[in-house]
Amino acid sequence: MPYFDAASAAPLHPVARQALLAALDEGWADPARLYREGRRARLLLDAAREAAAEGVGCRPDELTFTSSGTRAVHSGISGALAGRRRVGRRLVVSAVEHSSVLHAAADHEDRGGTVHQVPVERTGAADAETFGRALTEDTALACLQSASHEVGTEQPVAEVAGLCRAAGVPLLVDAAQSLVWGPVPEGWSLLTGSAHKWGGPAGVGLLAVRKGVRFAPQGPADERESGRAPGFENLPAIVAAAASLRAVRAEADAEGARLRALVDRIRARVPALVPDVEVVGDPVRRLPHLVTFSCLYVDGETLLGELDRAGFSVSSGSSCTSSTLTPSHVLKAMGVLSEGNVRVSLPRGTAEEDVDRFLEVLPGLVAGVREKLGAPVAAASSPAPDASLVVDALGKRCPIPVIELAKVIGGVPVGATVTVLSDDEAARLDIPAWCAMREQEYVGEEPADRGAAYVVRRLS
Repeated sequence: MPYFDAASAAPLHPVARQALLAALDEGWADPARLYREGRRARLLLDAAREAAAEGVGCRPDELTFTSSGTRAVHSGISGALAGRRRVGRRLVVSAVEHSSVLHAAADHEDRGGTVHQVPVERTGAADAETFGRALTEDTALACLQSASHEVGTEQPVAEVAGLCRAAGVPLLVDAAQSLVWGPVPEGWSLLTGSAHKWGGPAGVGLLAVRKGVRFAPQGPADERESGRAPGFENLPAIVAAAASLRAVRAEADAEGARLRALVDRIRARVPALVPDVEVVGDPVRRLPHLVTFSCLYVDGETLLGELDRAGFSVSSGSSCTSSTLTPSHVLKAMGVLSEGNVRVSLPRGTAEEDVDRFLEVLPGLVAGVREKLGAPVAAASSPAPDASLVVDALGKRCPIPVIELAKVIGGVPVGATVTVLSDDEAARLDIPAWCAMREQEYVGEEPADRGAAYVVRRLS
């Protein structure tokens, strides 16, 4: 069964498995003790730190192992903000940061701090100049991911790092998705990563803090990991994480080129095979293994279920999934279609034949889901005598409001409007996206007794 969700968790690398088993025998003792077993464990921990630091691009004494990538993010943000509290309490983040960053930002706001979100372009990339203008004198910390977890777009880290340096603001980079492919450009002050994203075991995160960065670890003091990650180190997992990072880096150039070619095939073939599809994210500045697309008139949860039954494991940022009733904050910030969203992220070793079979089964599955939902094959073309129509889609979840709009738009004269009443948050994103795809005019949103009224003018 092809697994196409490496962006969530990559399969355990063979090198990680070998290192983990070896470390279970050799690295079970307390590395803080001075007896023979403790010294052996300390040697393994020091070697793992050196290997991981080489992969990150920092000094070994700048790198801390944490219990997860999320813990690394939370500790990095809270420690940097506390270390610079005399400067100010303003935190600057991009609107498409990983949820761990946004949760830390919300906590900072709850504690009386301020948070500024920098908007992104339709590709999902932040504009460096816009980011730079957000760096005011009271900014304590800025956060920018190296590449999007959801759409794969690479961010202008080097440019933003230069602007942060000029403004005297430390930059924290969430590099969880990109570390497998190479080091992050120079200029960052703090960096985080997560081993299960590159084929290491779950439960190991990385936090690198450059020398000279003001940092005050929060929470009870602990003597381990420079006081930045309390608790007994999971040494076997740490050893496996460091070994697998070194292994995937050695394979990165060749495997990255191979997977990029497969992703290029998906990016080109899906819109040709499936009508009404929007491929999202930057087509050039992106991770080599990840592609995201959205299918109009499709229930994302149903489509993922159909793909699972066909033997493909993929994920989604769609609003119409069982886990959420609102669109992905990333897709929302980008202003792209969210319904029927599919994220394909290929793990190392993905076979060309599996990608070909995915492209073979996808069109039929999408067509089947659309048929079940009553999606229009083509919009009606004969105009009705009424100058405008009102569609009541209250209480209906995506993609039904957009389907109802598509069914009636051809029934009004050119220049007339269709007003869609909806209380589904996804409609605020998907109706304008539909208008862009169908070359109709999105007039705007108006207040309604329940939800909102979305007005669309027929142009053709």
